[in-house]
Amino acid sequence: MKLASVALLGLWLGALTATPALAQRGGTPGEFDFYVLALSWSSGFCAVEGDSKGRDQCAAGSGIGFTVHGLWPQNERGYPTECGPAGRTPSRAAIELTRGVFPSEQLARHQWRKHGTCSGSSPGDYFRDAKAARDMIVIPAELAKPEKESRWPPIDIERAFVAVNPGLRADMMAVSCRKGVFDEVRICLSKDLRSFRSCQEVDQRGCRAREITAPPVR
Repeated sequence: MKLASVALLGLWLGALTATPALAQRGGTPGEFDFYVLALSWSSGFCAVEGDSKGRDQCAAGSGIGFTVHGLWPQNERGYPTECGPAGRTPSRAAIELTRGVFPSEQLARHQWRKHGTCSGSSPGDYFRDAKAARDMIVIPAELAKPEKESRWPPIDIERAFVAVNPGLRADMMAVSCRKGVFDEVRICLSKDLRSFRSCQEVDQRGCRAREITAPPVR
């Protein structure tokens, strides 16, 4: 009986842990299947990680709700990273395009190195695409800038986004959580950024908790 209980516990814990996607370092720029737009819930990120790093977005009064974490080229299985060339760094003019899109220049540069180099676009075009992708997403009113902490089943967060974004379905997105805290929504978009699309692997890697905490905007 004890062995059976341990086995069942192992299966239960495994069900709560999302399987990580396989990163394929050094892919060919432009060769991928679709994009994932990662929208970070800023106060959730700050509660789990950002406060300890002294990020400006975590300061009281910052007023940041959802912000772009990244626009990620993705394959049906796994995703490419750091496709190079390593020396192709964003110009100052390209970085200016990230203001009001990414929470910091540091993150924007990191996202370009890790993901943008796989897009097949120039730095400026990649950052324009990140803004265009963000602008096509309608944020549910109840998650726009809440002033009080709330508790959500992850599926209800997905349903809230589906309700206000025509064409979006639950199998086209995933909610991310860490330590029981809501920290991100990941939405799958076609390669031309004109429509939503299904993404089984991304969907299956979503938060498995029964309920998560959404800290209020700071």
